[in-house]
Amino acid sequence: MSGFTRHRRSRLVIANFTGFEADLLRSLASQLVELLRNESAVPRADQDPFEAMMDFSGPTTEPEDPVLARLFPTAYPADEEAAAEFRRFTEGALRDGKAAAACTVIDTLEEAGLPEQLTEDGLMIDVELDEPTAETWMRSFTDVRLALASRLGIEDGDEAYWYELPEEDPRSQAHDIYEWVGYLQETLVDALSR
Repeated sequence: MSGFTRHRRSRLVIANFTGFEADLLRSLASQLVELLRNESAVPRADQDPFEAMMDFSGPTTEPEDPVLARLFPTAYPADEEAAAEFRRFTEGALRDGKAAAACTVIDTLEEAGLPEQLTEDGLMIDVELDEPTAETWMRSFTDVRLALASRLGIEDGDEAYWYELPEEDPRSQAHDIYEWVGYLQETLVDALSR
């Protein structure tokens, strides 16, 4: 696990993942896409593109799923009507953007050689990202971390609780994944700033 670095000559942001790591990233991104598309705010595929562009019939209430509620917080908590209008006009496009970012992660990993089914031991996946793609990955890492934090109930300052869990506890393992994605995000930010 080395994280992201900036290649001096090409200026590309590069990283090497084991097959297991790449498959885990693909799985996390896929679950996020599935969650984002399982709600009514997703545009219909059979809709005319112009009609879809002019369609502002998005949701007006906060999502019931806590992960979606975290990804799409209420813009005006003290003004229910303004919050509903804001959500109606923005949530569909925000969902599309988050799903597209997660799909970029998946596509990049597969284009770099990650097979549909991981069966090979010792497989290494080298990704090379131009700056816009690296920024897309960074946004998707943020969404994945918010989703994991919401599902696990991670709060600021509760590190001691997580570090005291036995290693075999599934919550501890999920927390390790949360921290790993955070590490990747940190190295990606650092690489982009060089």
